[in-house]
Amino acid sequence: MPGENPRPAGLAVSGGNKCASDLEGPRRRFAWRAPRLLRTTALAAFSSAAAGLPASAALAASGPLSVSTFEVIQIAVSVGIFSAALLSAIWLIRERGRTFDENGVLRAKVADLSIALQRSEAMLNLRDQRVIVWSNEHKKPELIGSLSPESGAPEDRSSFLAFGRWLAPRSAAALDHAIMALREKSAGFDLTVEAVNGAGLEVQGRRTAKHVIVRFVSLSEIHRANARLKLENQRLSWEHETLLGLLDALKMPFWLRGADGRLRWVNRAYAAAVEAESSSLALRDGKELLGTHAREAIARQHASSQVFEQTLSTVIKGDRKMFAVTDFAGLEGSAGIAADVTDIEAMREEHQRTLSSHADTLDQLTTAVAIFDAGQKLRFFNQAFQKLWDLEHVFLDSAPDNALLLDRLRTSGKLAELPEWRRWKENLLSAYRAVAPQEHWWHLPDGRTIRVVANPQPNGGVTWLFENLTEKIDLESRYQTAVRVQGETLDNLAEGVAVFGPDGRVRLSNPAFSTLWSIEPSLARPGTHISAIRAVCDEKLAASPWGSFVAAVTGFDDERRDRRGQAELTNGTVLRYGVIHLPNGQVMITFVDVTDSVNVERALKEKNEALQKSDQLKNDFVQHVSYELRSPLTNIIGFTELLQLAETGHLTERQREYVDHIGSSSSVLLTIVNDILDLATVDAGIMELDIGEVEVDRTIANAVELVSERLREHGIRVRLETQRAPKSFNADENRVRQILFNLLSNAANYAPENSEIVLACEGSESGVVFSVHDDGPGMPAEFLDTVFRRFESRTNGGRRRGAGLGLAVVKSFVELHGGTVRIDSAEGSGTTVTCWFPIAPVGTRAAAE
Repeated sequence: MPGENPRPAGLAVSGGNKCASDLEGPRRRFAWRAPRLLRTTALAAFSSAAAGLPASAALAASGPLSVSTFEVIQIAVSVGIFSAALLSAIWLIRERGRTFDENGVLRAKVADLSIALQRSEAMLNLRDQRVIVWSNEHKKPELIGSLSPESGAPEDRSSFLAFGRWLAPRSAAALDHAIMALREKSAGFDLTVEAVNGAGLEVQGRRTAKHVIVRFVSLSEIHRANARLKLENQRLSWEHETLLGLLDALKMPFWLRGADGRLRWVNRAYAAAVEAESSSLALRDGKELLGTHAREAIARQHASSQVFEQTLSTVIKGDRKMFAVTDFAGLEGSAGIAADVTDIEAMREEHQRTLSSHADTLDQLTTAVAIFDAGQKLRFFNQAFQKLWDLEHVFLDSAPDNALLLDRLRTSGKLAELPEWRRWKENLLSAYRAVAPQEHWWHLPDGRTIRVVANPQPNGGVTWLFENLTEKIDLESRYQTAVRVQGETLDNLAEGVAVFGPDGRVRLSNPAFSTLWSIEPSLARPGTHISAIRAVCDEKLAASPWGSFVAAVTGFDDERRDRRGQAELTNGTVLRYGVIHLPNGQVMITFVDVTDSVNVERALKEKNEALQKSDQLKNDFVQHVSYELRSPLTNIIGFTELLQLAETGHLTERQREYVDHIGSSSSVLLTIVNDILDLATVDAGIMELDIGEVEVDRTIANAVELVSERLREHGIRVRLETQRAPKSFNADENRVRQILFNLLSNAANYAPENSEIVLACEGSESGVVFSVHDDGPGMPAEFLDTVFRRFESRTNGGRRRGAGLGLAVVKSFVELHGGTVRIDSAEGSGTTVTCWFPIAPVGTRAAAE
């Protein structure tokens, strides 16, 4: 048999009597069978102990034997044989010196013992089992017996001892753990293991004083069923223990309720939530996590459904929390779990607010935005999208898919007709399978250009951006055109232009800049620093302004203000410059060649100074002469008037005529002198008006009286139209009377004989208007521009030629009052002079020359 020790070749026997020789055979047989006997006896004792039955009980059993009863009888017989063999061995050793009859008895007993041993070995090999025996910690174990192939156990020794190869992983691990505890701690075990092929084995482990024994027994169908049930129970027990451990370790409250609705088990998270020190105390006190209404709602739900799922609120440690409660109702009770979703609900609300805010923000954008989900359904669009494609809100709110939207745009003529529409659409919709954003350009039939960006989202959807770049492209085109035009304009300007950046380097310049400063064009190229240009230009100037240019360009000038100036080169060229600060931090410097203008200006200044001196000499001369002429004229007029008096003496008719002529000529000359003096006073700015209340009727009467003699001489009548005239207005009465006198004198000079002069006065809200009309020959249009010039005298049908100062004096005096003078005249239709005076002059002003 496997595991047997080899039989020895001989056995030494002490003594030489016949009894000894007769006993030599049985002794020899006993000697080689003794180790086996001891092992078999130990196995029988192990079997008896494992079965837990006394040998007498096993022998007393009768009747039909089941498998279990047979095993008990087998173990009991083995124990009996072991006891008999042991007693026989002791008796033979002690009684081997007895007589032949006694030796015969001994031989009979040894024969019986051998038969019993063979019967025990047969009984051990009777059924499908295998035994592992460790007799020493340092020796390899011995294997006795064998198992059927159906058990799944290998016959090979090394393969059999490697339990992990032929046992299920869980069974192999449990067996290894049990054998280790048996050998180290003498902890016996009874296990039911499962082979890889599904066969069941019963394994028992025991330890004696000198041996460690593990027995494998194949199970019958009933035993296998019981073993599978036992394995299942072990598995369920293990799973139950593991599940309860897991549930107790959860951070979420968990509870079990009986059929009566009372708590049967809660985990530590539940106890902590209800502020109990332990789960047992929470069960003892019956502390509930959920409120009464929540529990009633769960009970009502279980009346119609086993599963209750809802978010409920409760108070935990003084704070209201939201829990996602799931409760399952079975036949013997219910189980529930509550997940704290307070933070999740807060995040969901914050997410909703963020989405709403983003939607409001996107609605304010001018860029059209449309968001499609993973199913290509429209989930969001802003107002710009609806306006861009002019689609109905009802259609957009129906969540159309992307392909349908494209077909709708094509049908309505908003997308251009393409020869390969299907391929184009498939290429566009490939964005849902892409990772990186895609960009497309759409040229619409109405002339618009749309930039389309498809941005894939992590959830499989796509965000579409539609940017209308029509205006931008148009602006860019116009901008580029404007830049080219400006470039051409700058290049063809006679004015030199140079633009410098904040870093002091040239941004652009035109050819005129290099020409005016006589520098190489390469020096004025973009990128050249202003200091290099300054070094060349300073040599061409006596007083160089380039230092201020550098300060303005590089920012060393604290005040960013534009300035203008003039610089003269050593060759006589005069350049007028302007420093202009541009909004982008750049500085533009312009240069204009004003050499000819400066020379002309200088000549004009010299001529103007000469003219001013000449005019001053003229004024001085006129004023001096006028004053010098006034005295003798006064004397002449005075003596003429004395000669006309009767007391002076009798004058002949001719003498009287001469005296009258002298008097009238002297008066005319005095008037001219007075006019010259008045104009000189006005020009000097020293004339002051004596503003007061002027009575219109009296002033007109006095003026008419002064020219009445001349009017009577020629039969000219004066018709007054003062019905709409005001009674008075504020002005200098003497100057107003002098103005009317000059106007009437001028009209009397040109009015025909026996004609009529009309003097009208009319008031308004803004002032007083005086007008004098005569029916004279009128004036040509070319004379109207020079009529107010001094010393411009033309007869033009007049009776006499004057000094040409009357109308000039009128204009000066009227303008001193703040009024205006206008002449309306045409050849053959007479002349009308209109003077407008303000109601209340606010000051004086310089008279026109």
